[in-house]
Amino acid sequence: MYSIRAAARFFVELSMDLDLVASNEKELELQTLFRPLIDSMGFELVRLRLGGRNAPVLQVMAERRQGGMSVDDCASLSRALSILLEVEDPIASNYTLEVSSPGIDRPLTKTEHFRDWSGHLAKIEVAPPIDGQRRFRGCIADVQDGAIGLETKTGRVDLPLGSVAKAKLVITDELLAAHLDSADGKGPRSSDT
Repeated sequence: MYSIRAAARFFVELSMDLDLVASNEKELELQTLFRPLIDSMGFELVRLRLGGRNAPVLQVMAERRQGGMSVDDCASLSRALSILLEVEDPIASNYTLEVSSPGIDRPLTKTEHFRDWSGHLAKIEVAPPIDGQRRFRGCIADVQDGAIGLETKTGRVDLPLGSVAKAKLVITDELLAAHLDSADGKGPRSSDT
């Protein structure tokens, strides 16, 4: 039997595109349910997690397509998702809904995120290990030929998109400056409106 992660890795290798928004079947189901609503409101779903056994928490991380996410945006999306969840009732138990922005040290869950944040420091976990190593830290150089180019302390490494299990930006002075220097503090995509 194939796992959802193995199936996702196979799809990534075929399409050369990364999607780590959801990490299991239930989250994929919720992603499918939420995406039309989130898209219609002008947001992009960055990450979705449903966790916790005794008190489940549904975490929805989103941002405006051009970057950024205000408190009002979070509240608006939370209200809309609450109505959808009430009508569709996809989660059998009680849970808490949390809607947030990706933050400065954001997760990198799609191929385009690596392109958007090239030149910045990232931590990337791969599975299976590459040359015995699971965790990499370095500056995102590029994305080409189905791999993320990462400049590490020991040199360049190309990580196949299909092997990426988890990735996020690392807060640095340069990353903070990129947020502050953009016209609205929303990062590199804010000028792409």
